[in-house]
Amino acid sequence: MTRSPIFVAIDTPDLERAKQIAAQVHHHVGGIKLGLEFFVANGRAGVKDMAALGLPIFLDLKFHDIPNTVGKAIQALRPLEPAIITVHAAGGRAMMEDAKAAAPLGTKVVAVTVLTSLDSDDLTAIGIDSDPHEQVERLTRLAMEAGLDGVVCSGNEVAAAKKIWPKGYFVVPGVRPANGVIGDQKRTMTPRQAMDNGASILVIGRPITKSENPDQAAREIEATL
Repeated sequence: MTRSPIFVAIDTPDLERAKQIAAQVHHHVGGIKLGLEFFVANGRAGVKDMAALGLPIFLDLKFHDIPNTVGKAIQALRPLEPAIITVHAAGGRAMMEDAKAAAPLGTKVVAVTVLTSLDSDDLTAIGIDSDPHEQVERLTRLAMEAGLDGVVCSGNEVAAAKKIWPKGYFVVPGVRPANGVIGDQKRTMTPRQAMDNGASILVIGRPITKSENPDQAAREIEATL
């Protein structure tokens, strides 16, 4: 059976709550994404507990440091054998190369291009003159040259990224159902639009995890795909 392209973002420090959500949506998602909130609270032991539920683990720690530090940090995660891990493309080519070299063979290493919470004004404020679209294209090329597996970008840029990198793996966060609450995301689109634009997987959090019935919410989103 083909797995759903939906990875549910379980961004909670509460291990039991995380297990509860994962158990509820188990049959209608393709994997679970664990981020900084979860990892800082529960560490590698918590990731192992979640992996025991039988779903692929997307470990979204967004490494961004000097190449040696990132490489050693990823080596330390090897026993967990995550399906996907993230690094920041802004860390540069050497950092991304070391990240990929340090990762387990079966793990996809994907580079975060521009966070979906940022817009043009935010980029200008940190000294980047490009708009988000141009910056995503630039960093997609850099990630491809560094030998990574793909990138993380918003649904608005994934078609352009896929044109640059036809064989890339594209992780699209910030998707919201047509009736969903946008929250702190500034560049969003619907799950179906993102898939049509070239997404490989969709990362969906609050529309599922904050629902009164997470399994039903996941099924309803999957039905639109």
